[in-house]
Amino acid sequence: MLCALIMAGGKGERFWPLSTDEKPKQFLKLLGEETMIQMTVKRLLPLIPIERIFVVTAARYVDLLKEQVKDLPVENIIVEPVGRNTAPCIALSAFHISRKYRDASIVVLPSDHLVVKPDRFIETIEHGYKFIQNHEEGIVTLGMKPDRPETGYGYIQYKKDYSYQNDLSGEAAVTREENGQCLNLYKVERFVEKPDEETAKEYIQKGNFLWNGGMFIWKCSTIIKLTKAYLSNTYSILKDIFESSDKDFTNKLNEKYPQVDNISVDYGIMEKAKNIYVIPSDFGWDDIGTWYAVERYRDKDDNNNVCVGDTKNLSASNNIVVAKDKPIVVVGLDDVFVVESDDIIFVGKKKDIDRIKEIKRNVNK
Repeated sequence: MLCALIMAGGKGERFWPLSTDEKPKQFLKLLGEETMIQMTVKRLLPLIPIERIFVVTAARYVDLLKEQVKDLPVENIIVEPVGRNTAPCIALSAFHISRKYRDASIVVLPSDHLVVKPDRFIETIEHGYKFIQNHEEGIVTLGMKPDRPETGYGYIQYKKDYSYQNDLSGEAAVTREENGQCLNLYKVERFVEKPDEETAKEYIQKGNFLWNGGMFIWKCSTIIKLTKAYLSNTYSILKDIFESSDKDFTNKLNEKYPQVDNISVDYGIMEKAKNIYVIPSDFGWDDIGTWYAVERYRDKDDNNNVCVGDTKNLSASNNIVVAKDKPIVVVGLDDVFVVESDDIIFVGKKKDIDRIKEIKRNVNK
């Protein structure tokens, strides 16, 4: 049985000042009339019913989640007492889902990504799930075919040679036609960190490097076993929590969970595990990580301005302007971004977008 786990606990600091600790980017309408979490749930529904969609988030966001995803069963909201990175977050969720669906497989995905081709996205997940059904110890990750030398993403290197053998011991496995396009599974050689620009260009030229989209398909039992093998402290703590009575569960979770390892799933598990396969994917993916991503997908006026809300650009070009309650007029300026939030109006040069987190810290001193 396939379930989905959506990770929705991040703070989204790179979208400050619109994204705040109280309402981070996954609960914002950055790309249209739906919030990022609403878009993520909606694209899963053709394959996975809402009863089998789980969301892991922080306690402070539970009410927001209930408000924005009204059909989500309350028992499918998994609450992290504190953020301890993705490895314990996923392991906690695997224990939780296993209690409801004993033999569940899960597709794990972030709450704040864009998918332009949802049908293709569903086909790719189906392909990975079928592989997992036949290979219980396997892990499938979705790697995005790069179209630019991106320095903001990690990469996945896979073995170029592949066979048609549906066999985990092979160098690679399984190919299938979907709507005239091939879906392949390749053996992962390694995960690599965010590169500099020259290295990213080399990756693209080599042709066997994919963007790491942070999406995985595996059985709950597999991720629990891998947590036990590579993060024994986290496993022991979670096992103890889930062996407690229903009455004591929440208190024990709040008491013990802060002691788990603070580590990403890439560092803690994926770089050590065997039997990892990747599907080179092409479903119009983007990590909506900065205002540049919004600029890529929002409609623009004749002078290449992104205008959200009541805004006007006069003798101005290449700007990002986001109005909330008041009209904003930009005159004679190029390459700036202006964002109105509940608390402040931020004006800056677009070249400083990558410094948003630093700027936020300085403003809040």
